[in-house]
Amino acid sequence: MRWSDLPNVSCSVARAMSVVGDRWTMLVLRDLFLGVRRFEDFERRLGIARPVLSQRLKKLVEEDVLNKVRYEERPARYEYRLTQKGKDLYPVVMALRAWGDEHMPTGDGPPVVTRHRACGHVVTPKLCCPECGEPVQAKDMEALPGPGAHEIAHQPASRRSA
Repeated sequence: MRWSDLPNVSCSVARAMSVVGDRWTMLVLRDLFLGVRRFEDFERRLGIARPVLSQRLKKLVEEDVLNKVRYEERPARYEYRLTQKGKDLYPVVMALRAWGDEHMPTGDGPPVVTRHRACGHVVTPKLCCPECGEPVQAKDMEALPGPGAHEIAHQPASRRSA
């Protein structure tokens, strides 16, 4: 499968990766959730080449993850704001951050922690069942064909004993 085929694949992960699946895009999203909005600020914080940053922001706007909003008339200057589709990526970015904190630590502890404004507690993402509230892991889950599945999705993956 080629990268350009991902948007048309019958797999939600593959289609999502076609939008956010490169390192620069994920770091741009991280910075957006930290409050960065302007091109020059992304460029400075990330050390990214202008053409690469421009391309990533343009794709996120085309995919309705961001809105490009003018904040100055002369010269015309823009900032980038998350749409609802973009805001819905927050749990993804938080989960990646938590994974990095756990499996790729610096030795000094997490570089960023997030505190819930309402209660003041530090939050670490945890996947829970919305019905019973129990934490879930891959071993607790069963993948079933959904209404949009194609034939290959109906075929179970072969299992090896551990």
